[in-house]
Amino acid sequence: MSSFENWLPVLVAISTSITVVFILLRPPNSDTQPAGDSNGERKGRIQVVVLGDIGRSPRMQYHALSAAKHGTPVDLIGYSESGLPSSICTNPLIKVHSILPTPAFLKTNSKGLSLVLKPLKVLFQILSLWVVLQYRTKPAKWIIVQNPPSMPTVLVAQICAFLRNSRLVVDWHNFESSILALQLGGRHPLVRLSRSCERLLSRFAFAHFTVTDAMARVLQRDYGLSNNVLPLHDRPASHFRPVTRETQLSILRSLSETASFADSIEAGKSSLLVSSTSWTPDEDFGVLLDALVQYSDLAMTSHPYLPEVLVVVTGKGPLKDHFLAQIAMLKSQDKLEMITFKTSWLSLEDYAGLLAAADVGVSLHKSTSGVDLPMKVVDMFGAGLPVVGWSDFEAWPELVKEGINGRGFKSAAELQSILMELLSGKGNELATLREGAIREGSRRWDDEWDPIAGKLLGLCP
Repeated sequence: MSSFENWLPVLVAISTSITVVFILLRPPNSDTQPAGDSNGERKGRIQVVVLGDIGRSPRMQYHALSAAKHGTPVDLIGYSESGLPSSICTNPLIKVHSILPTPAFLKTNSKGLSLVLKPLKVLFQILSLWVVLQYRTKPAKWIIVQNPPSMPTVLVAQICAFLRNSRLVVDWHNFESSILALQLGGRHPLVRLSRSCERLLSRFAFAHFTVTDAMARVLQRDYGLSNNVLPLHDRPASHFRPVTRETQLSILRSLSETASFADSIEAGKSSLLVSSTSWTPDEDFGVLLDALVQYSDLAMTSHPYLPEVLVVVTGKGPLKDHFLAQIAMLKSQDKLEMITFKTSWLSLEDYAGLLAAADVGVSLHKSTSGVDLPMKVVDMFGAGLPVVGWSDFEAWPELVKEGINGRGFKSAAELQSILMELLSGKGNELATLREGAIREGSRRWDDEWDPIAGKLLGLCP
């Protein structure tokens, strides 16, 4: 029996369960008319939904903040796993609603149990999201939902929008099917099923935001979406900003990750590289390790003028322990003598300061679809930080202009060569790239959001 045939009864059972739940659990807040004022007019309440950690979903946070800035009440819905910035927590117009976290027993990696537990996990997510959207929040005029995941997030949001007479906007960060293909292969039945679900569900949304022009073209060409497909590029928020050299040194001395290197960095004997990662398969940290092994070897032998490098890697994710073990092994073999690695999870304020104080930012994002972009690069530009990043995908030139605000690489050898050029102290290329990064980062999130999202939502002229 094929894998798809094994899954088919489970999928049918889930679909049936969803139908029964939606019919029987008609919630008290399923009013089709969103809450209005004394004259019965619809309010512009907005729900911003992500089936993920709100604290690690900055774009969805920015949607909420921008809507609230225009006086609109916002329900921000997702998992509460990481701390939220004070701008969210203290805003009287933003109310955070936590989705019930998935029980630990449904997160097992046992292959023998996955056939049963994965469908149960999806069903649990459906019910948890349904309760928040229909029982714990007031009807909204707009629902902005992050994709991926399309299943079950977009499905549940679409049904809630229908029941409450809300308008659904899908905010496309990537394609769920392309991420799934990275694990299972492009021909796997579940990948084809995911792609079909995305295409079907997307047709019922009122509008779509995409993070790149290239992604908008895919939705129009391959998904048959012709109306209201609006590119809404990521832009840095106000807390990412360039700082003076004096402030950079102050930041270096204040952060535990960099304090012991501050004097060496000030003297030009060390350089600071920063990389933010989710430690997932679509970010190949091995490329950076290989490049730095080569860099360290050359710095110890034929290129003694090269500075030591402090690499601070921020973020959380499943592959972190694997790479920490690799780093420890390379250290024990004396292959990283000129390199010091530190990993950390920083507050938003400290992360913004770290970017502003660094010499180079590194992006290891390998786009599964070819048409998404790493938001971390946008944040780096906001802080005036030059970027080197994996560039072997279609949308990369929409963000990084080669030799102007950053450099692209397609192999560890290319990355090693670029780092040698930028950190050697010869020439002014790093200063030129920093100027370009500052120019690129000068266009801020609200400058992008207001004429596109704000206009669609009726908040801006």
